[in-house]
Amino acid sequence: MTATMMTPAQLARFEARLLAERADAEERLAEFDGVMTEVRIARTDATADDEHDPEGPTMTQEWSQRSAVLADVRAELADVDRAIARIANGSYGVCTNCGKRITVARLDARPTAELCIDCARQAR
Repeated sequence: MTATMMTPAQLARFEARLLAERADAEERLAEFDGVMTEVRIARTDATADDEHDPEGPTMTQEWSQRSAVLADVRAELADVDRAIARIANGSYGVCTNCGKRITVARLDARPTAELCIDCARQAR
């Protein structure tokens, strides 16, 4: 399938999908942020001796895992926000590297894509 200009209907469909993905990511961010607050409080509790608990992960492990998830969600939000901004400024669906059109099929698979498939392969 060759890259062509997207129709207004296609752009509207991608924008709606990106806004839904953003809402989902914001929900997960709020959820994990609340969990991080609980872990932060537990880590500062002087009576908690989690390092010697054979039944579960330590607070340090919990902190590391939750921090990684939060970082992933924040990165996802940033990707979605950049894609929404590209829709607004008219550059959505254009490869940021070579300037060629990104196929609709690629955007269907990855709506936040900034690179065409050829540039994405080269970037690996």
